[in-house]
This record gives sequence, C-alpha cells and structure tokens, in this order.
Amino acid sequence: MFRISLIIPTYNRAAQLIAALQSVVVQDLPPAEWECVVVNNRSDDDTAERFAAFAAAHPACHLRMVDEQQAGLSHARNRGIAEAQAPLLAFIDDDEWIEPQFLRAYVELFEVRPTAMAAGGPIVAEYPEGRPAWLSKYPETAIANVMYFGRTIRPFPANRIPGGGNMALRREAFDLCGGFDPQLGRVGNKLTGGEENDLFERLREQGYTFWYVPDAVMHHVIPAAKLTESYFRNLCRNIGLNQRQRARIHRRETRTCMAEIAKWGATLLLCCTMHPLQARWLLRMRTEITRGMFTAPKK
Repeated sequence: MFRISLIIPTYNRAAQLIAALQSVVVQDLPPAEWECVVVNNRSDDDTAERFAAFAAAHPACHLRMVDEQQAGLSHARNRGIAEAQAPLLAFIDDDEWIEPQFLRAYVELFEVRPTAMAAGGPIVAEYPEGRPAWLSKYPETAIANVMYFGRTIRPFPANRIPGGGNMALRREAFDLCGGFDPQLGRVGNKLTGGEENDLFERLREQGYTFWYVPDAVMHHVIPAAKLTESYFRNLCRNIGLNQRQRARIHRRETRTCMAEIAKWGATLLLCCTMHPLQARWLLRMRTEITRGMFTAPKK
C-alpha cells in the first residue's frame, strides 16, 4: 500500500506539467511507497499525450492520469482525493517543482506526529526572466505565496496557513470537514482562489494545528506574464473578492471589512519606508484588493 499520494491538477500546461513530473520521479522515497495522481481538468492541448509518453518512460513510478470534466481547481483537487489510494495526500500545482526529499519529509512528519492533520513546507519563487525591481515582500506573497519559517519543524504562525501549492493532509481531514469548496478556487484562466484558505479555516475552527516542514521544499516558477501590471491588478482584485466571499461563508463580513481598513493604515506606513517604485506597486495591491472586497462581482 502506498504511504502518500501526490495530487497534481492540471489545465492546458503540458510543458509545465512535464517539468513538474521530472522533479517527482526523482523523489528519494522508494517508488513503491508513493503514487502521483494527475487530474486533467478539461485540457484541450496535448497534456494527455505528453503525460502518457512520460509515464511510459518511467515504469518504476506509479504515475496515472484521471479526467475531471467539471471545470475548476476545487473540482480537480476533490477528484484527486477520491482517486488517491494512500492515507496521506500531498498537493502541488502544475507550474512548480519539488526537491527530492519532498514526499519523504511529509511522510516522516506525520509518522512522528500522529495527531498532526495538516502540514506545509517552504515555497521558493523562481523568476526565469528576472525578478522585477518593483517586487517587494507583500506583492511577492500575492503572486508567488513565498514561504519560509526557518529550518526547524514547528507550528505555522498564527496568521499563516500552508500554501495551496505545497500542502499535505491526512485523508481524515477531508472526512472531518469536507473537501475543497467548488464555490472557490481557480476556474480555467480566471484568477479566483481561496479554496485552501477556506479548508484550513474549517480545520482551525476544529482546533487543529498546521505543521511547517522545512524539508518539504517547493519551487514556484513565475513567468514574465504574471509580472505585468494588468495581471497583478486582476490577481489582487480577485484576492479581495475571494476574501469577501469567504467572509460571507464563515459569517464574519464586518470583521473582515474592518481588518481591510486597518491594513490601509499599515500599508501607508510601510510605503513611507520603501523605494517609491515598490511603494507604488504596494499601493496598487491594496487598492485592488479593497476594490475586490467592496465591489459587487459581475454576474
């Protein structure tokens, strides 16, 4: 029986998916102890053909693809959960790659902490065409969700959760609080999200701690197309929209709106300490998040 299943949803990113799989097949956990389930979410490129060729070239690894016809990252992740055979489930996205000890690090964490229900690891941003000068800490978090809390296994900080592209959970977590909410999450090329935030909020409400696993390292590849002003504005506007949507689901709209107002004060203070170029982009981020939160979504 497999000890851990790695789930990778994919949509029209055949080349990126193969690059991600190249890092999967070199995991230092013995191949007999893990599987990789790729969920093809209505791709219309050559994803299926390229995956089949890659899997055939790596017969020692348990790689398989399943189809999910309902569009959306939440539907794809839920299909992966249903298909996976292991008691531990790890998730990455198709525009990432993982270091060789990734799966082993998660297996060891859950073995030594039998009450642990969920975990996450470092997220390292990579910029193949160069890191832009305007990119400071907070805009980078919005774009790449970079994450590093040191070299020691520890609980996540109170205000942070594992990243959606680098998380692992026991199957029991989904039995306790359900799967990813299809109201949330990416659909095709729409920059919606928030499904993992919602899942971890439900788990936290039940008193569970999330564990940071320093050896479960994931690299998030950020192309130049995700560093344009139009993409950034759209992304941040959707972050605000998703925050408001989750606030409605969890019945905390007033608290969320008050927190956004407070963040404006912190943003203005930060801008006074930054290079003008970085301050300008930080203000763009806050403006678009606020716009997303307080503007009714288009029907």
